[in-house]
Amino acid sequence: MVSVLDRKVLRDLWHLRGQMAAVALIVACGVATVVTLRTAYDSLRLSQALYYREYRFADVFAPLSRAPEAVARRLAAVPGVERVQTRVVAHVTLAVPGLAEPAIGRLVSIPERARPLLDDLHLRAGRWVEPGRRNEAIVSEAFASANHLRVGDTLGAVFNGRWQTLRLVGIALSPEYVYQLGPGWLFPDDRRFGVLWLGRDGLAAAFDLRDAFNDVTLSLTQGADEREVIARLDRVLAPYGGLGAYDRGDQVSNRFVTDELKQLRVSGTITPAIFLGVAAFLLNVVLARLVATQRAQIGVLKAFGCGNLAVGAHYVKLVLVVVLAGTVGGVLFGLWLGKQLTALYGAFYHFPVLHFTVGAGAVGLAAAVSIAAALLGTLSAVRRAVALAPAEAMRPEPPPRFRQGVLERLGLHRLLSPVGRMVLRNIERRPGRAALTVLGIGLGFAVIIVGRYSLDAIRQMADFEFDVRERQDATVTFSQPRPARVRYELSRLPGVLRAEPFRAVSVRLVAGHRFRRTAIEGLQPDGQLRRVIDWRLRRVPLPPDGLLLTDKLADILRVRPGDLVRVEVLEGARPVRDMTVAGLVDEPLGTSAYMDIAALHRFLREGGTVSGAFLAVDPAAAPALYASLKRVPAVAGVTVRAGALQSFEETLARSHNVSTMFLIAFASLIAFGMVYNAARIALSERARELASTRVLGFTRGETSRMLLEEQGALLLLAVPVGFALGYGGAALLTLAFNTELYRLPFVMRAGTFVYATAVVAVAATISALIVRRRIDRLDLVAVLKTGD
Repeated sequence: MVSVLDRKVLRDLWHLRGQMAAVALIVACGVATVVTLRTAYDSLRLSQALYYREYRFADVFAPLSRAPEAVARRLAAVPGVERVQTRVVAHVTLAVPGLAEPAIGRLVSIPERARPLLDDLHLRAGRWVEPGRRNEAIVSEAFASANHLRVGDTLGAVFNGRWQTLRLVGIALSPEYVYQLGPGWLFPDDRRFGVLWLGRDGLAAAFDLRDAFNDVTLSLTQGADEREVIARLDRVLAPYGGLGAYDRGDQVSNRFVTDELKQLRVSGTITPAIFLGVAAFLLNVVLARLVATQRAQIGVLKAFGCGNLAVGAHYVKLVLVVVLAGTVGGVLFGLWLGKQLTALYGAFYHFPVLHFTVGAGAVGLAAAVSIAAALLGTLSAVRRAVALAPAEAMRPEPPPRFRQGVLERLGLHRLLSPVGRMVLRNIERRPGRAALTVLGIGLGFAVIIVGRYSLDAIRQMADFEFDVRERQDATVTFSQPRPARVRYELSRLPGVLRAEPFRAVSVRLVAGHRFRRTAIEGLQPDGQLRRVIDWRLRRVPLPPDGLLLTDKLADILRVRPGDLVRVEVLEGARPVRDMTVAGLVDEPLGTSAYMDIAALHRFLREGGTVSGAFLAVDPAAAPALYASLKRVPAVAGVTVRAGALQSFEETLARSHNVSTMFLIAFASLIAFGMVYNAARIALSERARELASTRVLGFTRGETSRMLLEEQGALLLLAVPVGFALGYGGAALLTLAFNTELYRLPFVMRAGTFVYATAVVAVAATISALIVRRRIDRLDLVAVLKTGD
């Protein structure tokens, strides 16, 4: 049997249906955000874990120059090593049908007869390579899809100075290339970089590595000390040109995926907290004002024997009905959205199977957090309802005491119309209520600004990287360091307007017990194509001696300008020397170290060798240049800036944009809910006052202006508050999205504030039209009788 108070819950819900629908919508947005991000995170993490386990993703990776196959036995004898797999790895230029510029191919050897491997292949199409057929290759699925390659197609490649045609017999995935990146790249470009697996015998013969290897992967026993194993491996491989072993944490593909999962988890914590915090605040405001308008009803209920517990439970039920409705809607929509987001990530991270999982923890967490936020938000309002004594509650709430406000004391009120004076006095007499309304609308502004912030940051990062810092049209990388004269040879190629050489060398930087594997890039101090630029768009000069580090790398090593770091070169003669940190530069991508190219040559005790060159290219002659580079034996790869920018737009920017657009849509709904509720609550509180003005002869327009101008004034006051809150929220997100791979800059574009203002203005306009319609339909007799 439905009790009297339960029927009152239903009546209150119907009477406040617009306001409660707005609250339920905000709760649904917060819950949907929790469920979406959490299910996407759980699904990707499960897919990653199952893929790594089933296809035996290696624990340690060790590139080197060349070692005889017998060394593998010494590696297997290292304590903690479970399995050793040697292989041949090389980078070549590829001629791909339909692609003007040369692509980069990473060639990886596999046994001619299929057997369980570390980093095993998952064949999507075709078959395994056959013994004795040295031109057969299995290609990575991402590269094949981007270039529309099928089993049976052919590619041209330069193998150790010799042109060779490869026939594709299979398309596959590997756990080593879930996120497929070219050498030294920060963003994938599936059209211009691909992985090809070839038979071990044929690949070893092509690169003069018979009975030898230049790369090794290892799996470790459970509980093995990775750092100790890596130290021992480095000692064994040092005489053979070891470039430094590293674990999964530093493996490029795994690091990108793991960092993305971490950021997804951060987003799944911070963003829903904002949404549900706004919902809790709004519930508190709505319920507090509902209690104020139902004082007489509370008094009657208590006079007829309803205890404090029953009255408090009544308002808690009212809140729970709204929150549960929002939670159910948010969970259902969040599950659908989580599936779409997981599929979106599947386009960038190449798993054989995406395991979409709906954990009870994600749904339970969303429901628990939303209910907890609602109860916390309504606690003070419920306490106020319970505290009212029957006799006090049945008396109307005493009107505020009249006193002159600041503007009236200054005489400025004379500049306002009578309606304007009434608006001003109402705000000044209830400053606390006005402040809460301003804060609520300001939160709506802030959520939109925070949602748009990451779009601004991604755009700024792209502009900085591809328009300011890197001005070359193409970057040529050599398979081995070349003499300095190669610069002039490149300058004579068709279409080359300018060539600036660089020297890159793999190193381990050590500071105390902290270390990082990276590369020192030696640049020309007067270079125009590749410059060292900080976030303020100032060129940072290369020191004549010492290292220039990115801020992030310096933070990892805990060093500052003037400190010493030990530089262990991982190639060639492998010199080791302490060098001074001469300066820092704030860059958004990677953890880099720079030197004057002449100083780097002195440190390496070598002549003017170069690792590659940055090229300015005449667009009209670019096809001829790329056709020439495809057949140059010394060229290991060509990176085209336009292609890199396109890759950036299609990967990092696209994935962030899609997820951010959902957040902006949710934030816009929150802003509308805040503005609409503020207007509706003001109407419910002042219905008697507005009806009185109508009886006194005010027109409908003048009566509406009294309320709507007040809301407009509060909206204007909320603009700077919202901007300040949004600015602070974006600053906090900047700290959260700060990884070794990239750092989102703290940047606010005018368009973000214009968009936030436009959304709130539209919400205010729609709310004003709804409120104006309700004012016009006020039943004057019924409203004026409510206070009797």
